Amino acid sequence: MSTTAPPAPPPRPKAARMGLGDVLRTGGSGLRSRPLRVFLSALGIAIGIAAMVSVVGISTSSKEDLNRRLEALGTNLLTVSPGQSFTGQASHLPREATDMVRRIGPVQTVTATGKLADTHVYRNDRVPAAESGGISVAAARLDLPKTTGAEIADGTWLNAATARYPAVVLGNEAAERLGVHRAGDDIRVWLGERWFTVVGILHKVPLAPELDSAALIGWPAAESELGFDGYPTTVYTRSAESAVSDVQSVLAATANPQAPNEVEVSRPSDALAAKEAADETLGALLLGLGAVALLVGGVGVANTMVISVLERRAEIGLRRSLGATRGQVRTQFLVESQLLSAIGGIGGVLLGVGVTAAYAASQDWPAVVPAWAMAGGIGATLLIGALAGLYPAIRAARLPPTEALASA
Repeated sequence: MSTTAPPAPPPRPKAARMGLGDVLRTGGSGLRSRPLRVFLSALGIAIGIAAMVSVVGISTSSKEDLNRRLEALGTNLLTVSPGQSFTGQASHLPREATDMVRRIGPVQTVTATGKLADTHVYRNDRVPAAESGGISVAAARLDLPKTTGAEIADGTWLNAATARYPAVVLGNEAAERLGVHRAGDDIRVWLGERWFTVVGILHKVPLAPELDSAALIGWPAAESELGFDGYPTTVYTRSAESAVSDVQSVLAATANPQAPNEVEVSRPSDALAAKEAADETLGALLLGLGAVALLVGGVGVANTMVISVLERRAEIGLRRSLGATRGQVRTQFLVESQLLSAIGGIGGVLLGVGVTAAYAASQDWPAVVPAWAMAGGIGATLLIGALAGLYPAIRAARLPPTEALASA
């Protein structure tokens, strides 16, 4: 008796392969069907990315402006000031410190100021003595503008004649605090219990910001009119660019040979480093806020994709019954989340660049947005989109076709 083997089942048809264009069209169709929800989700991501890009851009633009000004003014300015003794008491530089520093070979110019600790300046003689306004009074050498790069905004600088009489030049901030808007023979301030004529007002001095809040009088007038002891409190020196480090290493011993350990030497780059450290601290805080906003945007993407899966169960079931594989369904929803995130990321980068450009223009800064910040912003959104869309994509792929069609 012969037996025949049952016929073999027909081969299972292979699922049609989807090209890149098919995947993008399928993912895009899901977004086009819910434009308002997509807009709001993309907006959440865009705000986070814009915050991150603008923080980096504004910080970089500020540093670029400062670097540009320092390059124009020169970074070869060194300052010498008294520090503290071993016992913790305030020390002072010798009266001859300026002349001794001038003997250093690569030094080009030297000048000095001497602070009058117990002397204050007021708009008039009726202001209470306790209200000093944070304005310091200092004796100044005649070559101070040449060495520090200070420029006159109004009036003139001290000369050999006015330096011997009650004449004062106000720093930019000092003039604002005193309510003095111009210089002239009829403009006077109450300084050291007597009237001084305002002969000049300075622009802001980027390399010597301590001068902005100072009232500067001639060295001879300070000694004869206010009892100045003649000790310099800050010595400013310019040296050849190639020899700045060498000059810096010998300044302390030259300015005060008896106690070089009681001398502090600094340069504009030290102030720049301190400013950058402060900017980095503030930038880290703002970047943290931007990351929170980005996280909120990611939650919005996840919410949109989960609801999309629930609303499109019938579509998922129909596609599965027509031969779509789980991988194709999963890819469709991942592509949707990536497209949604990319829209938010690109929009956020453009918004951040616009905010940076507008703020930089208002401050007269060069607008600079690092390429890594823009690329990192878009990369972060794609990562957020992948993480936010992973669970909804897996959930959609696991829906049985019969269950999905039955619940439609």
